[in-house]
Amino acid sequence: MKILIVDDDQNILRLYKEELLEEGYEVVTAINGSEAMEKFEREVPDLVTLDIQLPDIDGIKLLRQMKEKRPRMPVIMSTAFDYRDDFSVWASEAYIVKSADMTELKATIKKLFERE
Repeated sequence: MKILIVDDDQNILRLYKEELLEEGYEVVTAINGSEAMEKFEREVPDLVTLDIQLPDIDGIKLLRQMKEKRPRMPVIMSTAFDYRDDFSVWASEAYIVKSADMTELKATIKKLFERE
């Protein structure tokens, strides 16, 4: 299973990549929205973790673009802030608050892959 991690924080990218590689996933990373869309189309990931606040595009807009191309692909919105009350994030399959504790993210990814 291939996961695309989209985040403008290098430390988060590194942490997520290392942890998910250890879980046996293939991991592709992108640091902004334009790189994310390019890799989304070229790499065809099975799941995306997507930061809401990116330097070049709003993560919600990027979520919509990805869902237009592949409506059934799971997307986990990932942010340092709590956006749960923002209805636009509900278009994603899951929502997590960033943390150095990867337990919630790993469990969410596993659950989404089991649903497929």
